[in-house]
Amino acid sequence: MGALLGALLLGCALGANDAANLFGPAVATRALPYRWSALTAAACVLAGACLGGAPALDAVGGLGAQTPHSACLVTLSAALAMSALLAARLPASSSQAVVGAIVGVGLSRGSGLQGQGIVRLVAGWIAAPLGAALVALALHAALATLLRRRGRGSLVALDRSVSLALFAAGAWGAFALGANNAANVTGVFVASGLVGPRAAVLVAGSSIAIGILGFGRRMLELVGRDLVRLDPPAALVAMLSQAIAVHAFAARGMPVSSSQALTGGVLGIGLAKGVRTIDGRTLLQVLSGWIATPLAAGLLGWLAVQVLGPA
Repeated sequence: MGALLGALLLGCALGANDAANLFGPAVATRALPYRWSALTAAACVLAGACLGGAPALDAVGGLGAQTPHSACLVTLSAALAMSALLAARLPASSSQAVVGAIVGVGLSRGSGLQGQGIVRLVAGWIAAPLGAALVALALHAALATLLRRRGRGSLVALDRSVSLALFAAGAWGAFALGANNAANVTGVFVASGLVGPRAAVLVAGSSIAIGILGFGRRMLELVGRDLVRLDPPAALVAMLSQAIAVHAFAARGMPVSSSQALTGGVLGIGLAKGVRTIDGRTLLQVLSGWIATPLAAGLLGWLAVQVLGPA
């Protein structure tokens, strides 16, 4: 278990960072209480990892040759990078952190890297937020049309059921997060032969759930409230957009960032309402986190091999 310390730390950092992506908009709009949201997110993340996390393990583990030692260095470097960004209240992507660390460790070891696989995952960093934004635009337009046709009475009916819909969307998003991110936490250990797929998804899901329950509240407000002011119906659109985008990529065995997907969904709503509703300073903060994550993880991975050895 000591060899999996990096995976446990990475999973906890991932859960702490991504808790806001699951129920953040719902909690920020006071449609759902934080405690029940966190418990639901933790349970659904674990279920998603165990039931749907295996297909993506090879996508991450196959990016470079791994030994148990190098896998530990990769996950430790990614975990440290995510933890540092979390402390600075900058949203971090586990996919970016792990890929950056794999590249840093691989370059420092002089081992081969799978360029095609890396390019595929990097393309997902662009496609996920764009896809979520497009879904959000479509859902927001459909909701606005429905409310116009049915009048104000439909808004009252929506208010009565929106909490249940937000709960369902958050649970779906949590399941998709577990299925999508199990590979980021333990994929390199499967590639190294240290653990099998079943143990890998269980360790990943459990550590992400612990991160959500123990440390998840810190990042809740950044995207859920500050980027674009949301009412409960708009929060529902953002959460559904994130869940749809992440689940779609997870089904294809392609880990993507739930942080980026939710941000894309929120930005899609902002564009639908008018670009002036988007807080430029918060958007810059979010983009800074996305740029810093792979660079920081890559540098830490390179340094880890120099200090601890390339075995």
